Amino acid sequence: MTVYQATASAPVNIACIKYWGKRDTKLILPTNSSLSVTLDQDHLRSTTTSRADPSFTRDRLWLNGKEDEIKDGGRLATCIREMKRLRKEEVEDKNTDEPKLSTYSVHICSYNNFPTAAGLASSASGFAALVSSLAHLYQLPVSASTLSLISRQGSGSACRSLFGGFVAWQMGSDPSGSDSLAVEVAPQSHWPDIHALICVVSDDKKGTSSTSGMQRTVETSALLQHRINNVVPQRMKDIEKAILEKDFDTFARITMADSNQFHAVALDTEPPIFYMNDVSRAIIAVIVEYNRLSIEAGTGYKAAYTYDAGPNAVIYAPKANIKEIVEFIVTYFPQEENSFKDVFSLFGGGRLVGKVPAGFNENVAKRFDVGAVKGLIHTRVGDGPRKLGDEEALLNADGFPKSLA
Repeated sequence: MTVYQATASAPVNIACIKYWGKRDTKLILPTNSSLSVTLDQDHLRSTTTSRADPSFTRDRLWLNGKEDEIKDGGRLATCIREMKRLRKEEVEDKNTDEPKLSTYSVHICSYNNFPTAAGLASSASGFAALVSSLAHLYQLPVSASTLSLISRQGSGSACRSLFGGFVAWQMGSDPSGSDSLAVEVAPQSHWPDIHALICVVSDDKKGTSSTSGMQRTVETSALLQHRINNVVPQRMKDIEKAILEKDFDTFARITMADSNQFHAVALDTEPPIFYMNDVSRAIIAVIVEYNRLSIEAGTGYKAAYTYDAGPNAVIYAPKANIKEIVEFIVTYFPQEENSFKDVFSLFGGGRLVGKVPAGFNENVAKRFDVGAVKGLIHTRVGDGPRKLGDEEALLNADGFPKSLA
C-alpha cells in the first residue's frame, strides 16, 4: 500500500521592519509591509510531517507531543483547506490519474526545537513548516510566494519563513489578499557574514499575545497611523538598498530605529503593552555604548538590536564582532557554566570569559545575576524550508506521532 507522506523543516525569521497591525483580521492582511532575516535552521527550526490516508477519519495535528484542536474556521483549518484546494486545482483537476489526496484527511505532527510562544517566532516557523510539508505531500507545482499566501493566513510572519536570506512581506492592496505575499530580497549566499546572537530573556509564554496586542494597537494608537503612512514605506526602500549593498551601518540604524518605534507603538496602545523588561532595556544600553565607541573611532556601527513582541533580544552583527559581543553580554548577564553552545568555535573550545572593550563606559547598565538572560543562541542568516527524508519523519507506521523523548 502506498504511503502518502512528506516531512519538511522551516526556519525562524526575525523582522528588521516590524509587522504590527492587521487591516483584515481574517485574511491576516497587514497594515504595513515588513522585512526580516531568516535564521539558520541548524539552530532554530520547526519540523513537520504530514500524511494523507483514506483510513483517517478527520484532520488531526500534534504539536510538541500534544494534540492541538483544529477548530472549524480557525487558522490551522484554513491552511489545511487551502492546501487541499491547491492540490485539487493544480494537480488532480489537470491529471485525472493522480490520487485524490485532496479528499483524504491528514495527520500532521510538528515539533519546535525551541520554546513556543516566547517571542522567538515559533508560529512563523511552525506554519511555514506545515505548508511546506503539505506542499511536498501534495506535489504542488507552485512558487514559494504562492505558498506564502496560505502560510500568511496561519501566522502573518510565517509567509516570510518560506524563503531564506532576507525577505520582504509586501502588504499589497487587493482586498482579497492576492498580492499580500513574501518575496526574496536577497538569498542567504548574498550576505552570509550576518550573524545573530539571541539573548533569551524569558522562555515563558508572554502575557499579551501578538494577535490581541496588535488589534488593540490598531484600534487605539495614533502613533501607529503615523508609522504606517509616513515611516515604514521609506524604511522598506532604504533597508532593501542597504541589504543589496551590504551596508551594515544603514541596516543597523534602521533595524534599531524600527524596533524602538514598534515598542513605542505598543506603549501608545490603550492600555499600554510592555513586551520588554529591565533586562531587555539593559541589553539596549550596552549595545548603544558598544556602537558609540566604534562610531567615535570612525568604524561605524558594529551591532544592531531588535525585539519582537517579547523581551528577548536579537543582536545582528557581522561575524567578526560576535565574539566581542558575547564577551561583554556575559559580563552584564552571566551564564551558567558551560551553558553557551559555542557552535562557531568563537572561543576555540576554551572557557567563556566576560570582558568589555577598552574605553567602554561600564556604568551604562547594572550587572545582573546569573539567569537574568537564561541562554544565548549564536546563529546566522540561513536558508529556506528543507524537504527532509523518511528517517526524520515524526509519524510512525500507523500515522500517529512517534515518541520524541
